[in-house]
Amino acid sequence: MSDTTESLEPQDHPKSAPENRSSDGPLDESEANAVRPYVDLGGVKILPRAELHLRLEVEEASKRVVAVGLDYSGSTLQIQPFAAPRSSGLWHEIREQIIDQVKTQGGTTKVSEGPFGPEVFAEIPVAGGKPEEKRTARFVGVDGPRWFLRGVIAGDALASADSAGKIEDLFRSIVVVRGNTPMPPRDLIPLHMPATGEKVTQA
Repeated sequence: MSDTTESLEPQDHPKSAPENRSSDGPLDESEANAVRPYVDLGGVKILPRAELHLRLEVEEASKRVVAVGLDYSGSTLQIQPFAAPRSSGLWHEIREQIIDQVKTQGGTTKVSEGPFGPEVFAEIPVAGGKPEEKRTARFVGVDGPRWFLRGVIAGDALASADSAGKIEDLFRSIVVVRGNTPMPPRDLIPLHMPATGEKVTQA
């Protein structure tokens, strides 16, 4: 009789990130240039650039900031930073969950290799829309030291290589601030409004 207990336990997956992540981004706070004028949103820092608009997505019930939306060059990039184990990655598991969720909503997905590693292109039916109406999105993820950063790309970057390059550069410029507070893996690293007078809207 074979021992099957090992297969029932959660598997540790290797971290998924570009080889040059520590130099080209997304960066850990310890890797970032301390003198650059970042907008501090708690779990992430954003480097301001012309025509970049920040939106904080707030959960209505808890009033908690749950994501940062970045509108840039005709595209949108939604980012969320999560706590992660020191030695293993989350993107493999989260990627499978995204695929399952899209399938449950009647959509389709395609996994391909992108500049950040494996990514998911999804077509999802619009709720309450016509059968042929679909919204498309590109899901990217990077495992860093004790954190995981997820990005959802939509807009011009899905059809234009030039726009895609601009959004990918924006994603690389994100700095993740994990902090030293113990957190279970997959917990959202807390986000907050900037303390400065930066113009940020709430969604």
